[in-house]
Amino acid sequence: MRHLRVGLAQINSTVGDFHGNRARILDAARRAAALDADVVAFPELAVTGYPPEDLLLRAPFIDEAEAALAALARDAEGLPPLVVGCVEFDGVLYNGAAIVHGGEVVARYRKHRLPNYGVFDEERYFQPGHETPRFLISGVEVAITICEDIWYADGPAHDAALDGAEVIVNINASPFHAGKTGERERMLATRATDDHIAIAYVNQVGGQDELVFDGNSLVIDARGAVIARGASMREDLVVADIPVDEVRQVRLHESRVRRERHAADPATPLHITAASEDAREPLAPTDLEPPDALAETYDALVVGTRDYMHKTGFQDTIVALSGGIDSSLVAAIAVDALGPEHVRGVSLPSRYSSEGSIADAQDLADRLGIELIAMPIEALHQAALDTLARPFEGTTEGTAEENLQSRLRGMLVMALSNKFGTLVFTTGNKSEYACGYATLYGDMAGGFAVIKDVPKTLAYALSRHRNTRSEVIPQAV
Repeated sequence: MRHLRVGLAQINSTVGDFHGNRARILDAARRAAALDADVVAFPELAVTGYPPEDLLLRAPFIDEAEAALAALARDAEGLPPLVVGCVEFDGVLYNGAAIVHGGEVVARYRKHRLPNYGVFDEERYFQPGHETPRFLISGVEVAITICEDIWYADGPAHDAALDGAEVIVNINASPFHAGKTGERERMLATRATDDHIAIAYVNQVGGQDELVFDGNSLVIDARGAVIARGASMREDLVVADIPVDEVRQVRLHESRVRRERHAADPATPLHITAASEDAREPLAPTDLEPPDALAETYDALVVGTRDYMHKTGFQDTIVALSGGIDSSLVAAIAVDALGPEHVRGVSLPSRYSSEGSIADAQDLADRLGIELIAMPIEALHQAALDTLARPFEGTTEGTAEENLQSRLRGMLVMALSNKFGTLVFTTGNKSEYACGYATLYGDMAGGFAVIKDVPKTLAYALSRHRNTRSEVIPQAV
């Protein structure tokens, strides 16, 4: 039986770090080569990092990207063919994939479907491609698609299948949201069964700015069954054997493929590597269980926080601890992302703070192993009220006075940030922000809003989940 041994390298690229991204690609390619992979695929725009946004409008950035791809090709000589996401400039800019082999770029593919919704803005930068080339890799007809291309039933994957492709290599930078893992898997299974084709889907992993990429790379056979799965929320190299003869067997039983075939004589696929007798030992099966949804959401928050800090050059953070659930969850995420030595808690009690909440903040800090600095704001609060007494004279006490405490706390944590070069994590949740229950220049003061997309009910669920790993959030909270 014919097999194509495919390697899927879900790496954590950094936008603009051409040297670091190239090193990650080469490391994964060498490990895949040691496992006798026939082809190794990397995520969308792996060379530049994703999303590069307006860096794509800078000519020196494009020049560096092209130089990095050329250097990668030279360094990868002697390795199996690599499918690498990259930009391509040919009078206009394309979101592309390069096949690298024998020390050079031997072929390219240009993304057809450019997303322009939500967090995506690709039509601002790229022109769409229109060709759907096929390649002979180890004697197997392979086509390449990029991310959005595979989501359309009538997209380039369908065209390639009708022209004779047996395997689709789909490279991605597909951001995470709750439920995305299941949505994606169902879509890929549908695409595989509709087009009677095997799919090797590789996805980026890690955080970039406000986005989190989850990995969860997949290999799906022509019957829609998952035969290999990458890790969730961490770098991984998946190497799997795709049963190519199964594609032919499925198509022999399906007349629709013959009826819909686009051309009587499709273009000849470009030869990359020849077939050889397969005497390799079968690979051990990977874990095929999908990740737990709540655990994956928590891990996404940890990964997004960790990579935001590291990729922006910060090492340490400050979290104001009130003794409530939101600040407790943020502190736990911060410690899991950065380690306790990089997290400092601050307690800022006033006359309205209960002894219980102050004690809970200290209990949390002790459990997490972080320092807690106590800075009572009572004197500052009274001084501010005294200063405002004359202009406020004759008015009814209201939100201006209520917000003073929050703004004093914001001033103090930002002073610590300014003094020690640390980033402040804000602790507001999505429910509060949606209802306007937040104070500008107060509890919104900071550099990164860890749980801004977490509703209050989910904050409780995530806290309970975190305590199943080790009980760091006090039950009293």
